[in-house]
Amino acid sequence: MIKLKRVYLEPEPQDGFRILVDRIWPRGITKEQAHLDLWLKEAAPSPALRKEFGHVPDRFVLFAKKYQQELAEEEEKKAAVRQLISLYKKHPVLTFVYGARNEKQNQAVVLKSYVEQEAER
Repeated sequence: MIKLKRVYLEPEPQDGFRILVDRIWPRGITKEQAHLDLWLKEAAPSPALRKEFGHVPDRFVLFAKKYQQELAEEEEKKAAVRQLISLYKKHPVLTFVYGARNEKQNQAVVLKSYVEQEAER
């Protein structure tokens, strides 16, 4: 199971293996507060794509499509996805941790869906 959670929310034992999936460290959070098992910034969208999206809800569909394309084509991201699939099969619960305010339209939502689909193949 893959769960999603903002880094600013209190960590819980039910989170299982916690992975920060942002390229940039979240503001105002220490490593101790984050309670992470892994920071996998290679899985995050490219800086150019992140800027293009700008967390504007109307751009999310196009962002998701372009991000999935990055995940499928860029070697660094393909390796990160393979690592996430391996962790997904190893741990009963993974939690993708992210900093975005919008809990429904962010890169972690896209990444979760992509990893789950790829793990089923």
